[in-house]
Amino acid sequence: MVFSFFKKQPPEKKMVARPAASPRAMDDKGGTPGVLPEDKPRVSAVAPVGLARADVPFATPVARTDTQPLDLSEFLFSETAPEFQVEAEVDPIDAEAEEAAMLYANGQDGTVRLLLENATRAYRSGPGERLWLMLFDLFRLTGQKAAFEALGLEYAESFEKSPPGWREAVGGAQVQAKVPGTVFFKGDLTGDNDAGFEAVRQAVERNPLLRLDLSRVRKLDAAGCERLLALMQQARRGRREIELLGRDYITALLDNRVVPGRPEDRACWLLKLEFCQLRGQLDAFEDVAINYAVTFEISPPSWEAGRVTEPGPEPLVAAVADAWAPEAYVVKGDVKASRFGDLLAYAAANDPVLIDCSAVTRMDFLSAGALLNLLTTVKRQGRQVIFRHPNYLLAELFRVVGLKAVAEIVLARN
Repeated sequence: MVFSFFKKQPPEKKMVARPAASPRAMDDKGGTPGVLPEDKPRVSAVAPVGLARADVPFATPVARTDTQPLDLSEFLFSETAPEFQVEAEVDPIDAEAEEAAMLYANGQDGTVRLLLENATRAYRSGPGERLWLMLFDLFRLTGQKAAFEALGLEYAESFEKSPPGWREAVGGAQVQAKVPGTVFFKGDLTGDNDAGFEAVRQAVERNPLLRLDLSRVRKLDAAGCERLLALMQQARRGRREIELLGRDYITALLDNRVVPGRPEDRACWLLKLEFCQLRGQLDAFEDVAINYAVTFEISPPSWEAGRVTEPGPEPLVAAVADAWAPEAYVVKGDVKASRFGDLLAYAAANDPVLIDCSAVTRMDFLSAGALLNLLTTVKRQGRQVIFRHPNYLLAELFRVVGLKAVAEIVLARN
């Protein structure tokens, strides 16, 4: 029911309809809407002083029409309007790792320690292990050995495996001197592979410490093993060192040729003895040496304790089959506001692009962003990018800025 706030108009004076008014439909009884039936009392009110009828918004009833309602069946509603984005659920471990990485990059070590220590109390298994490893690196990089060892006891109890070992943070100059070049052996380990052995020989001349990755070798023969042994002996005489990666691949191939009682492929036997020597596998060395002496009826090489080396890191993965990189691009120390001006020149001459981060103690957000900008360009050129051995805090910063989209990150083994 609509109540009028205006006096009844005299019969002789008619109101002029407004241009915007819609034709009014008849009501169910044939009457005119807005006019009360005769059998109901009329309610009148005095119009407010100073207001015309058109100034009062609720004075005129809404017209009812006989037209059909709007058909919206073909109207497409946007599921995700740009101004109303639906946020995905954030993983709490990712969130804490991101916060810790950003705080460490900003030099807030005390806050980082508090955050990560709380995280180790909350996450004592599963994916939360990465937060523990970040805390281990924080203690190591800041020289807190007692806290590192105490955390190791909790880690062993929670994850039921050995904790990371303590190692001193190495100065930049020392790491620079020891950072090796890396050669991916091209082709198979056969005597006729002149190109593969010549590439290794040239790399040995340029690098006092060379990593030779053998993980792509799929075939070998005695002549190839003999040439490899000769290169290693030559390097040793020149006070250089060849560190072999992917020895497990070669060992499996050697086992097919090293057959006790069959006096063939003597160089394959000698290479297997060399592998046992370098890995410090005395028992295995003695077993092979005895079989060697019986099979060839000559004395085997002697065991040299001083030549034992640590097991090498896992082989790197290259995208291009014949690619090899003589040395890595080294980043070291506390990196602040760096633009890496010489990185593009290095990347233009090397594929894969190896960036050694083993000597980086900290990197700020601006420097990580500069790396992303440069390496996005490198990636678009079809080159593979590998970050080698960043600490866990740095690796999480790389994840935050988006470097994992353009580069592979190879963490150091504990």
